[in-house]
Amino acid sequence: MSDQQLHFSGQRFSVEYHMQGTKEEACRRAAVLCIDQTVEAADHVIPSGVIRDQLLGQMLSIDRVGDGVHRATLTFPIELLDGTMGTLQHMSFGMAGLQSRVRLANLSLPDEAIAQMPGPRFGSLKLRALLEVPVRPLVCAVLKPLGLSARALASLAYEFALGEVDLIKDDQSLGDHPFCRFEERVTLCAEAIAKASRQTGRRCLYAPHVSGPWPTLLDRASLAQNAGAGALLLCPGLTGFDALGTLARLPFPSLPLIAHPDFQGSHFVNSATGIAPAVLFGLFPRLAGADVSIYPTFGLEYPISQEDCRGIAACCRNSLGACAPIFPTAAGRMEASRIHEMVAFYGTDVVFVLGSDLRRDPTRIRSACQEFIQLLEAEVAP
Repeated sequence: MSDQQLHFSGQRFSVEYHMQGTKEEACRRAAVLCIDQTVEAADHVIPSGVIRDQLLGQMLSIDRVGDGVHRATLTFPIELLDGTMGTLQHMSFGMAGLQSRVRLANLSLPDEAIAQMPGPRFGSLKLRALLEVPVRPLVCAVLKPLGLSARALASLAYEFALGEVDLIKDDQSLGDHPFCRFEERVTLCAEAIAKASRQTGRRCLYAPHVSGPWPTLLDRASLAQNAGAGALLLCPGLTGFDALGTLARLPFPSLPLIAHPDFQGSHFVNSATGIAPAVLFGLFPRLAGADVSIYPTFGLEYPISQEDCRGIAACCRNSLGACAPIFPTAAGRMEASRIHEMVAFYGTDVVFVLGSDLRRDPTRIRSACQEFIQLLEAEVAP
């Protein structure tokens, strides 16, 4: 295609990188990223004209944000995006991610680009309406440990649902193991939760883990909805964010989607490189179509701070074109003793993912769930 056939609208999206080193080093590396994040070619082979003037990245600003850390804000034409997560991630961090001392800190898209992305099918408001829980935080229980039979997991799901939790998800370790086949587990758990819901009069959504290669993932997701599952759990670090985005757009299956952070830790644990938690666990899942984004909250053994979690929650909730807000989570061995702290920090639009402490007494799982919810309701009562 010749220069004359290239047409650009002038609309651009911006990417903020944090770079370790002096300002001169940051300027030099930012100039390289303007090329590497687009045409990735030696400067002497880039023709003059439209490609050089409009297609390449452009440096908007460079400023110091910390000791030896500079923020470089680059812009790129929206014509480089195609509505897929793979292309967005490539254009924002594909080649930059191969470098040391560079972190993807923020990403800002115009409404036209956001409208191309899958986005959540339900979002927090529709998920609340589905569950008929208008105010308090949602509560999610987890089926574990790996090694239990399908019937044992169904019995546990039954107790959780009688405890009136809102969501019950598979642990991300559950797949299609010879000792716990996917189809049997999903069928038995969905039946057990439906039975408990008839007894309590409360809706509870079961989210089986459906990650896998694409044909298998789609088969599992379809089987899950046909079996009575009310949501789906995916690990986009394992499947790719486009698998999440494709499910969010399909007419069937058409269930709320929960994103789990498995296999994504190396992107954020080193604050000098990788992807900022707000982008990785907030913006990316929301654009891809997640309705709930799971990540470990602060105050645990994970290298994530209050400021990180504040940024994730903001990316889940802030205005984002036509993209509905989604739920962040208070996850990672969550105990009742942290309810006040978490509600004070996150507010009410959050999902509590219950920790294993709830199961210290196997005979009290049901009542322990109910007591957790009662504490939540008291915390948010006017």
